[in-house]
Amino acid sequence: MSLVTTLTYVLPHRLLSAWARRLAYSTDPKMSQLLINTVIEKFGVNMDEAANPDPGSYPSFNAFFTRALKPGARKADPDRRALLMPADGHISQLGPIQDGRIFQAKGQSFTAAELLGDANDAKPFNDGLFATVYLSPRDYHRVHMPVRGTLRETVHVPGRLFSVGTDAVANVPRLFARNERLVCHFDTEFGPMVQVMVGALLVSGVETVWSGEEIPAYGDKITRKDWRGKNISLDKFAEMARFNYGSTVIVLLPPGVAELNPQLKAESPVRLGQKLATLK
Repeated sequence: MSLVTTLTYVLPHRLLSAWARRLAYSTDPKMSQLLINTVIEKFGVNMDEAANPDPGSYPSFNAFFTRALKPGARKADPDRRALLMPADGHISQLGPIQDGRIFQAKGQSFTAAELLGDANDAKPFNDGLFATVYLSPRDYHRVHMPVRGTLRETVHVPGRLFSVGTDAVANVPRLFARNERLVCHFDTEFGPMVQVMVGALLVSGVETVWSGEEIPAYGDKITRKDWRGKNISLDKFAEMARFNYGSTVIVLLPPGVAELNPQLKAESPVRLGQKLATLK
């Protein structure tokens, strides 16, 4: 376990993330430009793909980090039966949900019930499929829909804010079920689907297209919002939410509806819109 991962057990997670948020939203031109230039240089951000390719024109670091892509920079797989990759990044893990458990890393797993914050919510996904996608600081930070869906409910599950980097994933037990997260339940043509926006250390927020900022405020108890009857339907490939700093999105599918793309495996680099799975 690295020193950074070890320190995250004792660091004041929310205080550090709140501090990072203030920096991210600062409109001080010197501060924001320093942060923007540092990330571009350190992580090799491709600004040619951005709708606004001029790093010096963003009013804050967060505006840069949540930048839109220019039209056509990502394309949806043309297969009508394709379920799409929801984000740029790389695969952390993917595969079957076995005995209600989701594989995290060698020797590490957690239950779907822990992830979703409710055992009943997890039942439709027993023996289903999962895919965990990690977004690094270089990636496009908006999360899109794998398939057309109608929002049924969101569940804000409070928790820690561990790093979600490779070392932390390998060493922190039940990491994704311990971090603060927003669980988004959708009804689709094949049944229920969940996308979980997992927070992380220095993640300054999660926003959705239907209600804006969801995290923060950081929570101390599970909060449910019922969206049934509100007619919030999102098309396949449409934007769903965004991270105000890098983190992880987890997709859950019910059993018997799809087969994962066999070309994908742990650590595979992925791009928004490529084929995640194929409907049966």
